[in-house]
Amino acid sequence: MSMLEGKTAVVTGGSSGIGLAIAQALAQEGARVAVVGRREAVVHAAAAAVGAGAIGIPADVTRMTDLERAFGEVGKQFGGLDILVCSAGSTGGGPLDSCTEEAFDALMDLNVKSVFFTAQKALPLLREGASVIVIGSVADTIVLPGGGVYSASKAALRAFVRTWASDLAPRGVRVNLLSPGVTETPLLERLQSTPESVQGFDHLMAQRTALKRRGRAEEVAAVAAFLASDRASYMTGGVLYADGGMHNW
Repeated sequence: MSMLEGKTAVVTGGSSGIGLAIAQALAQEGARVAVVGRREAVVHAAAAAVGAGAIGIPADVTRMTDLERAFGEVGKQFGGLDILVCSAGSTGGGPLDSCTEEAFDALMDLNVKSVFFTAQKALPLLREGASVIVIGSVADTIVLPGGGVYSASKAALRAFVRTWASDLAPRGVRVNLLSPGVTETPLLERLQSTPESVQGFDHLMAQRTALKRRGRAEEVAAVAAFLASDRASYMTGGVLYADGGMHNW
């Protein structure tokens, strides 16, 4: 029997990259998955790619009305929720000397505020023994020159996870942070828009990871599937790094 057989899951940011890989991994282990993302056509295509009865729910997680509607739909379709994966996020902000207020607010709205309210709106649906997985980044630990806003947004998630793990323990709900390193995704491809940027990432991998390579989305997804399962039943309030050793290097 698959380790998530009969469980229900929501994955925000699930229409591409790490989020999509996680949705697929959860479905492969037997979960029924709701994929949440901003672009309607892309979300429904992602749900079709996940298969196994997956549904697509178009929603902008930075909008409270969208979140309420999305989890209302989850309640109708699933009745309750065993797994919540908060994967929606992006890079951005900028260095101290040039980051604008608009860029700061946009990144914090997506990477921090939306995660908080995603978890809040999911609370009434979470069953006893549910697993909440927040996708962070190795940037919560390492120094990224000029990346203070991004790093701060990911460090905030560590505080959320520690607090929520304590708050939700009486309900039997576990909360953990999964922090990937540099991972091959469409977002990374957009960041590598020039030969110089490709070279820069390769240099970073050579200098700052034990395994000397980038990660693959499915490698991160495998860790998420473990955290979602009862095999991780004694794990809460913690951080797992799927980063090739970058946070220790």
